[in-house]
Amino acid sequence: MPSPLPHNRLLHLQFSSSVNARPCSSPLLFPDKAEKFFCAEGVSPRVRRLPTRLAWCSIDWDQLCLLHPLGSGGFGSVYKAIYHGTTVAVKQVKKSSKNSLASRQSFWAELNVAHLDHNNVVRLVAASTCAPASQDTLGTIIMEYVGNSTLHHVIYGTDCKTEKSKDDGLGSGHVSLSISEALGYSCDIVAGLIFLHSQTIVHLDLKPANVFITEQNICKLGDFGCSQKLQDLESSSPLLSQQGGTYTHRAPELLKGERVTPKADIYSFAITLWQMVTQQEPYLGERQYVLYSVVACNLRPSLTADVFKGSATGQQLETLIESCWKSDVAKRPSAELLLQNIHSLSLKV
Repeated sequence: MPSPLPHNRLLHLQFSSSVNARPCSSPLLFPDKAEKFFCAEGVSPRVRRLPTRLAWCSIDWDQLCLLHPLGSGGFGSVYKAIYHGTTVAVKQVKKSSKNSLASRQSFWAELNVAHLDHNNVVRLVAASTCAPASQDTLGTIIMEYVGNSTLHHVIYGTDCKTEKSKDDGLGSGHVSLSISEALGYSCDIVAGLIFLHSQTIVHLDLKPANVFITEQNICKLGDFGCSQKLQDLESSSPLLSQQGGTYTHRAPELLKGERVTPKADIYSFAITLWQMVTQQEPYLGERQYVLYSVVACNLRPSLTADVFKGSATGQQLETLIESCWKSDVAKRPSAELLLQNIHSLSLKV
């Protein structure tokens, strides 16, 4: 479940019409053109490049055509779409979710990265709470299209239903990651974290499924439904600040209800890197047992795999991972130091 946001971020179901007053404004709608919201694959409205200064705070519905679903979850669905002649991804947050408050909070959290532009972060193009009446959505977000392949697909070889697999019938297959490849992906991930942390944003749900891999083999951090701005945390209650995220990757201090810091993302990265080099699931067993053991018994994924014991590089990799998932937050490296350590290790591979 996404992390709840401070109550002062949830004043209204609709955004203010002032861009300065709220992070998003409600666009004018054209009901007579709502039937153009969906269109067939390959059909695009007025093919032209996306306006360079298009305001992210409103959606030009007449220029949006949903093509086909890319995936769905508890709070909504993601579609491949055409917007102003450019291929994009569209996330629609459902009104009919079992927890509508959490759905709204997830939508607001996604907007933490609005206006931001970095090579390793999925970019937001536009957003609005308004939509054609036929759409059961309380919020729509348009993002750059980065494909449908994630680090989870690469690690575990699951069928990611990429464009290639749809076109030629091929699945993603299971390909073992070398240490060199894992470190290369790690550089992208940590570079994205450095940028987010410089903007006082913590992701709080870093895991392989939320790391997208482009056709150029570049990692981009996505799915910011659990993210938080550090300045917002100062005015929220500790309990509200700690909820959400994926329990296998959630730092022990957050499980204990302690203060959120960027070091929580470093812990999550350690679990993600461990998955890359072992291609195993972090934990087996019941959720409550894992949660208790992580906090009370310092449980971490096993470091007995051959990849850590077979070479000096493997042993250094083990040391790096251990430094990132230490229980003592102060002893974990910053994202900047972590990137330096990964670069140094990469030179030895």
